[in-house]
Amino acid sequence: MSGILDKERIIAGPGFNRWLVPPAALAIHLCIGMAYGFSVFWLPLSKALGIKDAIKCGPDVGFFAELFTTSCDWKISTLGWMYTLFFVLLGTSAATWGGWLERAGPRKAGVVSAVCWCGGMLISALGIYLHQFWLMILGSGVIGGIGLGLGYISPVSTLIKWFPDRRGMATGMAIMGFGGGAMIGSPLAADLMKYFATPTSVGVMQTFVVMALVYFVFMMAGAFGYRVPETGWKPEGWTPPPVQAGNGMITQRHVHVKRVWGIPQFWLIWMVLTMNVSAGIGVIGMASPMLQEVFGGSLIGVAKKFGELDKTQLAAIAAVAAGFTALLSLFNIGGRFFWASLSDKLGRKVTYVVFFVLGGILYASIPGSAAAGSIVLFVGAFCVILSMYGGGFATVPAYLADIFGTQMVGAIHGRLLTAWATAGILGPVVVNYMREYQLGLGIPREQVYNQTMYILTGMLVVGLVCNLLVRPLNPKWFMTDAELAEEKRLAHEKMAASEVHRTNGGADTVNPAMVVLAWLAVGIPLAWGIYRTLQSVAKFFA
Repeated sequence: MSGILDKERIIAGPGFNRWLVPPAALAIHLCIGMAYGFSVFWLPLSKALGIKDAIKCGPDVGFFAELFTTSCDWKISTLGWMYTLFFVLLGTSAATWGGWLERAGPRKAGVVSAVCWCGGMLISALGIYLHQFWLMILGSGVIGGIGLGLGYISPVSTLIKWFPDRRGMATGMAIMGFGGGAMIGSPLAADLMKYFATPTSVGVMQTFVVMALVYFVFMMAGAFGYRVPETGWKPEGWTPPPVQAGNGMITQRHVHVKRVWGIPQFWLIWMVLTMNVSAGIGVIGMASPMLQEVFGGSLIGVAKKFGELDKTQLAAIAAVAAGFTALLSLFNIGGRFFWASLSDKLGRKVTYVVFFVLGGILYASIPGSAAAGSIVLFVGAFCVILSMYGGGFATVPAYLADIFGTQMVGAIHGRLLTAWATAGILGPVVVNYMREYQLGLGIPREQVYNQTMYILTGMLVVGLVCNLLVRPLNPKWFMTDAELAEEKRLAHEKMAASEVHRTNGGADTVNPAMVVLAWLAVGIPLAWGIYRTLQSVAKFFA
């Protein structure tokens, strides 16, 4: 089995179609992207014992006691720790094992990711069956979180090497899948829980088992679909742009991952990603209540503020707000592909300038559109903002490849993802605590987000300054020819494809039908997820 997973075994020969690699990446990202949608399980799990109504724990049962209790249901706030662990472990595991991934290759990393992510879900299913929350923390939170990190970065370096002419588009396709994972997984999980629910079960355990098995098949297919180009490969008819012909930000040399912590440009891009993500992630979690509190009854044609609505009216505007959240998810996903692809034309630095300047203008405009009662301008601003939030994630791997070279870009990207973990704390804290502070001052609900929008605008200004300070690297940071040769040896790049394929049946000629089938395998589930999301969006426009 180890031979099948070795990097030497996946060097592509003549005739291989590089368009088979993006659907392989999507197969993995669409599965691990369900991490965004795990909140669909919180409410049913909070009633796992009581079924209809939660059996509440006594005041003497603290967090640590909840890990082991079998006599009462878990609180939603306790279950939320799994979500926190996902993104903490994503960043730390990507940073820790990114260097190993570059040497072991994407197939081995993809297989490990599949085993961890899906195995973690099975351990969580056992935790639900035994009503032991510590098993869920260990399974999905820790082991699954490690699989999340490895799966997230596994295709980055490979795609950039296959698409040197379209770096942004290539990484945008894969990372779009991570954003789309919840669009497929959340409605699928809801349907499965409804199917498996009985008078004695909420159906979550069975749903975890089924989804783990389905995801394992898709992720293993994706992992075995990964191929790497032979050293020095480039698309037919394409030549690298001259370094000094207006492309000073694109290097032809390479930086070792162990050096990036000391490079100023790495920390500038780290701050760029932190500020962009903090501003976006801060409003994602509050998008639904923000819309409801700002516009109140006007969402359903009733001239009342939020605090004046009855239960029926509150339920009606909540349905509208759910449609708004679904609309934002579409822009989040679409922005990943759109902005990353556009960055191939504009350049990565200019693309981030657009993110920060346009984003700052839009954030600053939100209090005005809210005061004017313009739902269209309010919603439109947030749709564009969320597209740039997703675009920031998808564009940054290509930015890193431009600045630090492609040899170890996957490992460097892994270390940069610590910015995501930081932003995951910073953004929500700013939005949530500012909201509570403003409410404590007696400010009306429809105005409590105004100061927050200006603070988020300030974050984008900081990101803009950091982005403008990014310059090409000093030559001292790059690997010498000898160091690069040694790294290529450790990364098993010493073999030419012809040497490998002498024992593998010759060339890798691919039937065009295989490419179509590969794209259909990931495209059909994604289209189904978009369709289900559009059904929710329809409630907003209705």
